[in-house]
Amino acid sequence: MTVFRNMLLYERKNKTEQKMKVRLRNEPYLIINIFFAGVILLVFAYSGFFSPVKDNYPVTCIHEKITGEKCVSCGLSHSFSLIVRGRVDEAYEWNPYGMRIFLFFAAQLVIRVVFSVFYLRYPDTRKQLILVDCIGSGIIYLISFWPFLVNIFSGG
Repeated sequence: MTVFRNMLLYERKNKTEQKMKVRLRNEPYLIINIFFAGVILLVFAYSGFFSPVKDNYPVTCIHEKITGEKCVSCGLSHSFSLIVRGRVDEAYEWNPYGMRIFLFFAAQLVIRVVFSVFYLRYPDTRKQLILVDCIGSGIIYLISFWPFLVNIFSGG
């Protein structure tokens, strides 16, 4: 009897997994959210793994290497690493815009997860949800990256 029950449970689990795979294949919004959440988690992992004390960051500022001058994004890796470690005051010293960029990524991670759950639970509101996501994320992006955009377009 238990063998039969286990076979039924295994069959149900298999069907559920297959439905989930089909659902993900047919839902680009969820794939995009999973991808972005993964990238954001990698950014946070990078910030936690590499130490501002050891200064062992593998990515360096190309602009500073070429021109010898600091750019608006110089020190972001240090800033993120310090924020992850709770040393916010020091993070501002490395890059004054580090906190706003870090908060953008943190907000986007939360938005990706929450909106994906809403997308699955309330299929009738998917179009509105995607619209709110695009507009809201665009506004958050502009607020967070405004100093960088000004710098790019002013030739600074």
